[in-house]
Amino acid sequence: MPEKVNSTHAEVTDFDRLPPSALVDIRTVARIFGISVPTGWRWSREGRLPKPVKLTAGTTRWRVGDLRKVLEVA
Repeated sequence: MPEKVNSTHAEVTDFDRLPPSALVDIRTVARIFGISVPTGWRWSREGRLPKPVKLTAGTTRWRVGDLRKVLEVA
């Protein structure tokens, strides 16, 4: 199972050290891309962000490796 990191601050400051399979939440995605949470959801719907992983009805996460690929292009 992918590694899940809970602290948003730790995720952002340690993003480069997280394994590609680690999962991060929308708050972390927003902080990494310098956008708001609503913009993160919009970008996700528009395909500007990788497709998230739906873990449960109320839990959605993004794979660190997928986010890194988007950051490489930007």
